[in-house]
Amino acid sequence: MIALLMLVAILVLSCSTGDRVETLVDVETPIKSGENILLIIADDMGKDATVGFSEGSIKPDTPHLNNIRTSGLTFTNLWVNPSCAPTRASLITGKYGFRTGVTWSGRSLPGSENILQNYIAEETNNRFATAVIGKWHLASSRTFNPESLGIDYYAGLLPHLNFADSYYSWQLTEDGSSTTNSGYVTEVLTDLAIDWVKSQEASWFLWLAYNAPHGPFHVPPSTMHSQGDLPEYRLGMNALPYYMAAIEAMDFQIGRLLASMTPQERENTTIIFIGDNGPPRRVVQSPYAADRAKGTLYQGGINTPMFVSGNRVMRTGTDNSLINGTDLYATIAHLAGVEVTEIYDSKSFLSLLTAEGSHRETQYSEMDDGTDDLWTIRNERYKLIVNANGHEEMYDLLSDAYEANDLLSGLLDSEQSLAKVVLEAHLDSIRHR
Repeated sequence: MIALLMLVAILVLSCSTGDRVETLVDVETPIKSGENILLIIADDMGKDATVGFSEGSIKPDTPHLNNIRTSGLTFTNLWVNPSCAPTRASLITGKYGFRTGVTWSGRSLPGSENILQNYIAEETNNRFATAVIGKWHLASSRTFNPESLGIDYYAGLLPHLNFADSYYSWQLTEDGSSTTNSGYVTEVLTDLAIDWVKSQEASWFLWLAYNAPHGPFHVPPSTMHSQGDLPEYRLGMNALPYYMAAIEAMDFQIGRLLASMTPQERENTTIIFIGDNGPPRRVVQSPYAADRAKGTLYQGGINTPMFVSGNRVMRTGTDNSLINGTDLYATIAHLAGVEVTEIYDSKSFLSLLTAEGSHRETQYSEMDDGTDDLWTIRNERYKLIVNANGHEEMYDLLSDAYEANDLLSGLLDSEQSLAKVVLEAHLDSIRHR
């Protein structure tokens, strides 16, 4: 029986395109002069704190994000990594973390990687001006200049904010040097983005990585949120209102950025908004559990919001396709006119912006924090989590969306057994290629 299942798995894999390919094809829709791409990354923002998703009973007031959502597509099955740096590394390289070495926060991105901005410049003859503004979190040194990797302009924070810094006192790195800034970080990053966009005379790609709503929990300026007269946060207090206030302040600033554009520029811009990992345990909401949110490979840690709207989006509503964070590399390059649909571990989902279709058979994520080394894979129905120590878990996400019932705690039926073998084969093809 096992031999038969393995044979079926081999046949299934032989008929698939695989998860790591490099394919150049004609672009479906030629790029027009003056088209722009805006990627907005929210830090530690899960589906339970995002309007438009059923998870979570308390939602922030985010009219600008809601407008992005309702005017475009909501992707319900984006998978990222369970912590900040690995997600950012996978977005900017199109590769899984075990290929770049960035499998947990604190790991540095190798300088040999051909990052997205440089790849677009090479393949389009520098048609797009590129900027990264905000949180970098891919270098161990505070003196590192991301522009050395092929970005036209960088301004922001090299590490994340911690309790030695704050949203009102932080190190701004620009032009390769750092200074202490006392402005509200979410507002200052938006000011930098507005100034950079206004200075552009041709097509541009802006990667805007907010620190919000990542801690430290704090009180934003009162004009930017609706959470009332909050006292200064102290450890042990209910952190949720502060978390919501930070999201609302970010939304306020996103509104400022969009309002600063001319109507034509706004019309010519494709906007992608994502959360980089799930919510931290102090603010997680049901149906997620505190020990199954950020920092874990459960759905609460890796299944985050993504909205896409604007110039190249011809559909509205929701799309349930399986999307990897790595896929933004090929998709954004494809949007920029690069003749590519698949490269490295990245597969463009540009076609989904205009019509329903199939994308991936499986999704993959991973974490290795130096103590725990785990990886996970899923298809449309089943999800398998594998620990390097030999422990495994398996869930039926159609009937058990929040992973309450580990199928491996009992006997698998024939369908589940076959699914496990096929998922293991897909996993092996990813990690040993």
